[in-house]
Amino acid sequence: MTATTAERMRAWKGPAILTFGFRPFFFGAAVWAVLAMALWVPALSGHLTLPTAFDPVSWHAHEFLYGYLGAVIAGFLMTAVPNWTGRLPIVGWRLGALALLWLAGRVAILVSAGLPALAVAALDLAFPVAFAFAIGREIVAGRNWRNLVVLVMLSVFALGNAAFHWEAARGDYAAEGYGLRIGLGAGIMMIGVIGGRIVPSFTRNWLVRRGPGRLPVAPMQRFDKAALVWLAATLLLWVALPESRVTGAALVVAGGLHLVRLSRWAGERTLAEPLVTVLHVGYAFVPLGALALGAALLAPDTFDRLGAQHLWMGGAIGLMTLAVMTRATLGHTGQALAAGPGTVAIYGLLVAAVLARVAAGLWPDQAQALYSVSGVAWIAAFASFAIIYGRLLLRLPAAKRL
Repeated sequence: MTATTAERMRAWKGPAILTFGFRPFFFGAAVWAVLAMALWVPALSGHLTLPTAFDPVSWHAHEFLYGYLGAVIAGFLMTAVPNWTGRLPIVGWRLGALALLWLAGRVAILVSAGLPALAVAALDLAFPVAFAFAIGREIVAGRNWRNLVVLVMLSVFALGNAAFHWEAARGDYAAEGYGLRIGLGAGIMMIGVIGGRIVPSFTRNWLVRRGPGRLPVAPMQRFDKAALVWLAATLLLWVALPESRVTGAALVVAGGLHLVRLSRWAGERTLAEPLVTVLHVGYAFVPLGALALGAALLAPDTFDRLGAQHLWMGGAIGLMTLAVMTRATLGHTGQALAAGPGTVAIYGLLVAAVLARVAAGLWPDQAQALYSVSGVAWIAAFASFAIIYGRLLLRLPAAKRL
């Protein structure tokens, strides 16, 4: 499969960015993360009015969750699925058409104040529907039944996007509606399932080369499956009853289970290589977010609910996606799998953005300043990714251009 994939990539004579799925979607995701936050910060302070039919907070939430994360999921799966199925990757103009569908959704929502709600929803949902169909076709054709669960989570993610549009069109505050919780829950489950495979696997591969010592427990053993089942049930409960104390208790248990799961992966031995350590830190935000959100429901005076939610949105999703984007880009462009100073700075800036946003909920008197700090750090993180990794995403290595 590898040789055939390479032949297909070499046969493509168009732009280098269309030679593999991670290239347009990782670069597009990073650029959109910068632009969307650059628009959101002045909109939040009242200095800019966005031409969207969504209220500003709902636009911000949608474009991070379904805009940014949707692109990263596409880039990751379009790169991983050929390895899972042994089938050829989607390249060239077919890949470009999918990327343009994603971009059309971003533009349509941004200027949706002047468009019919149904047309905006149709434009935005065209990408996840087309993408889910393409990925489903590859999984079924390759008889890769083990990864049908990924297709299910992708379908739930698209369903959440549709629900978000429906709520926004009705005039609801969609930023706290079913659509956001469904999409965020699907994103957290993807980290639980896919992250639960790659974090211990990549860690083991790196540690084996380092010499003797504790190695991660093999992924997807009985405990892992139980922890994932509990997480899935808890997320369903959170979608249905987001303010219930029962939900809060279930979240605390889920957080504890996934802290134990993480502790089984020998993350403390990876500190010499940030490219591996960041996978553990990114996954840690899954249980930390569950514990914080559970605490916010059980004892509202101890933690801000929206701040806790950002441990999932900015921390788990933001840092894990950056970890995957940096590693996949290095690996698929023939670079050494090692984090240089610039990459470490990207990770640090993202963590700073998340901590500042969470702190804004804890110290409301300083919230406006902390929002700005968080936004600037977020922009710096993704702008740095676009600059440092853009040269790898936008052009082929010299050997492949011959």
